[in-house]
Amino acid sequence: MDHPRPPLPSVPGRAALSNPPGRFKSVATERLPAEDGDEPVPRRLDTVLGIDAARSIIARNRSPDVPFSQSINPYRGCEHGCIYCYARPSHGYLGLSAGLDFETRLFYKPDAARLLERELAAPGYRCLPVTLGANTDPYQPVERELGITRALIAVLAKARHPLSIITKSALVLRDTDLLAPLAALGLVRVFVSITTLDDALKRTLEPRAASPAARLRTVSALRAAGIPVGVLVAPVIPGLTDHELEAIVAAAAGAGADRVGYILLRLPYETKALFAEWLATHVPEKAARITALLRDLRGGAVSDARFGSRMTGEGPLARLIARRFELACRRAGIEGTRQRGDAPTHFFRRPEPEGGQLGLDLAGTPANAR
Repeated sequence: MDHPRPPLPSVPGRAALSNPPGRFKSVATERLPAEDGDEPVPRRLDTVLGIDAARSIIARNRSPDVPFSQSINPYRGCEHGCIYCYARPSHGYLGLSAGLDFETRLFYKPDAARLLERELAAPGYRCLPVTLGANTDPYQPVERELGITRALIAVLAKARHPLSIITKSALVLRDTDLLAPLAALGLVRVFVSITTLDDALKRTLEPRAASPAARLRTVSALRAAGIPVGVLVAPVIPGLTDHELEAIVAAAAGAGADRVGYILLRLPYETKALFAEWLATHVPEKAARITALLRDLRGGAVSDARFGSRMTGEGPLARLIARRFELACRRAGIEGTRQRGDAPTHFFRRPEPEGGQLGLDLAGTPANAR
């Protein structure tokens, strides 16, 4: 993000403007500037689905920056196409690009529900809250036809397992019938992520995600169904969306959210260049200032991967954003936190292992009866 970049043609319905090779590629290609009038007209790019033959489904982490240690991602890649998405570089592990490939070449886990049931049934499994949507959105558009996320929730509901969900989609309302009974036991919380209230900005920044108004309606509908719901102002982009911080907090409270959190923009690996292209194309007049503000927040770099600061930044501007957020929550009468709270685990009922054979603990009690 150090040098001005020429604007690139947009692909309709997609946020990325290029398809650079991943950082694990040994051969790289470079796009040369076209002569005037020689730029090809962007064509529509359809979504291509592939199968992720996963052998396990629960991912675990020890990061001090996230309030959960277990997560499940039904999909790799995300059709929402948010240009800033920190998960984009993960497509490099598939030999694909963090750019257009991430938005158009998706992989789903058809055996996800079966794998989850098997892991929950294992004698050594310890029940801890699990988060759906920690990497890519579990309710991205392809979920409407594939239903992988719904199948996972059905397994968790049957086992009375605590969970939280992070999404930008109104599709979560489809699963109210599964979530409401869990909510009655205090076992579920949904967080709806809202980056901006500006429809025009949303269309280029997050082209296939739900509109801001639809997300706020989702918050209201979840609250009406008795499902605890919060809002994540995420990411806060300095110089582009940070001026909306107070308005989003107020809108979240007005829609019925009971808590709200925020996360500062972070741009790992290939995401830096993709975001720079987006800035040069869609907001060229703001690009230099946004980059300078990011450097102020990241100790002179555009991004910072260090634990403790990667979510909130550091320095005077970071402290100012944190103070503004605190005051906005106070004025709106809403709890401001990044924590999702501890959910009870004593309701957990271990699924019966495949084949129906129960394991015995040392006292002779069936393991799934605990």
